[in-house]
Amino acid sequence: MVLNLLLAYVGIAFMLILSGIGSAYGVTIAGNAAVGALKKNDGAFGNFLVLTALPGTQGLYGFAGYFMFQTIFGVLTPDISMFQAAAVLAGGLTLGFVGLFSSIRQGQVCANGIAAIGQGHNVFTNTLILAVFPELYAIVALAGVFLIGSAII
Repeated sequence: MVLNLLLAYVGIAFMLILSGIGSAYGVTIAGNAAVGALKKNDGAFGNFLVLTALPGTQGLYGFAGYFMFQTIFGVLTPDISMFQAAAVLAGGLTLGFVGLFSSIRQGQVCANGIAAIGQGHNVFTNTLILAVFPELYAIVALAGVFLIGSAII
């Protein structure tokens, strides 16, 4: 049973680590663009701040996934079955990798929008709309974790 719990926590670790790394990269990609764009247009800092923070949400989804398995579904106990542990591992890997890649790509979309705003183009709203699309996949992965958790209790 301890091995099952260890396997489940490996999935939780992947979920938190990968989504957190993705958020760190995505925010940094957009933040680097914001620093460069501020040299040209320092009056748009508020827009840059919003677009820079947006890729950080995937790390929160990783935490939400852990919260679901721990408190809502309550499967992270010493008597967890092998099936439940494998499901937690699969959910953790899924949310972790989707969060990693969606955050990085979202950061790139935001960085392009920030660069355009820095050049004087009015594209904040359009960039915000386009940046939501990579976010959708992280939300779908979080919904998948919820469905996995619902199926194993």
